[in-house]
Amino acid sequence: MSDKIYNVLFLCTGNSARSIIAEAILNRLGQGKFKAYSAGSQPKGEVHPYTLQLLKGMNYDTSFARSKNWDEFAVPGSPQLDFVFTVCDNAAAEACPVWPGQPMTAHWGVPDPAAAEGTDSEKHFAFAEAYRMLNHRISIFVSLPMTSLDKLSLQKRLAEIGATTDAANPEVA
Repeated sequence: MSDKIYNVLFLCTGNSARSIIAEAILNRLGQGKFKAYSAGSQPKGEVHPYTLQLLKGMNYDTSFARSKNWDEFAVPGSPQLDFVFTVCDNAAAEACPVWPGQPMTAHWGVPDPAAAEGTDSEKHFAFAEAYRMLNHRISIFVSLPMTSLDKLSLQKRLAEIGATTDAANPEVA
């Protein structure tokens, strides 16, 4: 069994909600096997307060959370990335960044909770729903037998994970 720790970058546009949530989840679920990072192509410059509130309410340490540009991961000395996942929502015609280079990539689109409208309760629900979707996908991801899958099979599984919409989806779980 490999002792390799896989570096994973979650990308979205603003790096204030979805990618930050995904980073927190993977660093908890994948501890010892994965190291997660997040960034944005056009970072907001601050983490959305509902993101911090959600994560703190679930006992996550949020000291890591900051909105940053993906350029930080393209300079000498930055972590060598094994996986890059975009979490922006193509259905909302949101522009997703494309990562150059050799890491395995997949699109795991999630509606942007920061764009949710309505009451505070409805907005908080949008953040909880983004968390649920990301937690489900990341739970599947961390359980993949990385060392026994060839690159093509692994790429197929990553795409399938991105297509999941519900925790009850038997196709991927």
